[in-house]
Amino acid sequence: MRSSTPLEERLDERARRFLASAPASRVRPKLTEFVVFGLKQGWACIFGAALLAVLIAARLWYPDGAALARNDFLTLAAVAIQVLMVVFKLETLRELRVIILFHLVGTVMELFKTDVGSWSYEAEGVLRIGAVPLFSGFMYAAVGSYMVRVYRLFDLRFANYPRRWITAIVAAAIYANFFSHHYIWDLRWVLLAAVVIIFGRCVMHFRVFRKHHRMPLVIAFLLVALFIWIAENIATWSGAWLYPSQVDGWHPVPLDKLVSWFLLMIISVVLVAWVYKPQPPDSGEGQEESAEPQGKLAY
Repeated sequence: MRSSTPLEERLDERARRFLASAPASRVRPKLTEFVVFGLKQGWACIFGAALLAVLIAARLWYPDGAALARNDFLTLAAVAIQVLMVVFKLETLRELRVIILFHLVGTVMELFKTDVGSWSYEAEGVLRIGAVPLFSGFMYAAVGSYMVRVYRLFDLRFANYPRRWITAIVAAAIYANFFSHHYIWDLRWVLLAAVVIIFGRCVMHFRVFRKHHRMPLVIAFLLVALFIWIAENIATWSGAWLYPSQVDGWHPVPLDKLVSWFLLMIISVVLVAWVYKPQPPDSGEGQEESAEPQGKLAY
């Protein structure tokens, strides 16, 4: 099993005790499974949720005439969140390396995209590279944080996972297309078709608490992309950045951005896969374990 943080182990043990002390019932185990699933998802999202909370708070309450520019405040707050995650052992150092890689990959894209006018930030503050405030990289790091944590928390396994070198080529092509489509043909639909073909047979196996579940990996990509799109709407409403069509008045981000986020998920999965090599499911997965399973579960 992948190692858990001390807090995750305590939460896991409490869930065990709760289930062991419950009277015999068909409803209680299912309810426990559902609650644990929600807690794990929330725990995996803690970095992104904290960052979104700061963005909303800055939109609602940050004073206009403050000596510290709002973008600089957001950068310092993002750094503080990341430091606290490590200090209080909410993230492992191995996960931190992946998150830093997400940060760098995202910042490079931000520099290019703001330069060509795909979106823009308020021109304020000193903690910035060109037109890009440094907190922007942490938004990509939040995606990375979720990906590595959900991989560990749900003990993800993959049936029919494609060869990693093939996924790396596809991810590189997707990343290149984010830049090249401004000058040559946009290949996103070709890349989307390639993703469906390559990952279409892959099934994700995940453990919630006592039982394994299965889901087509492409569906998992789509669901995560949908939640990122929702978070993007919150972030643009807060004024973290704006698309050109939102400058004269905020409106929801178009649904076609889901395709971009879906493709970004492939880059995310490939980056994580180079740290946590995808493993096939154990034989017999999907069967419910006994009320007192042996060994620790990855919570």
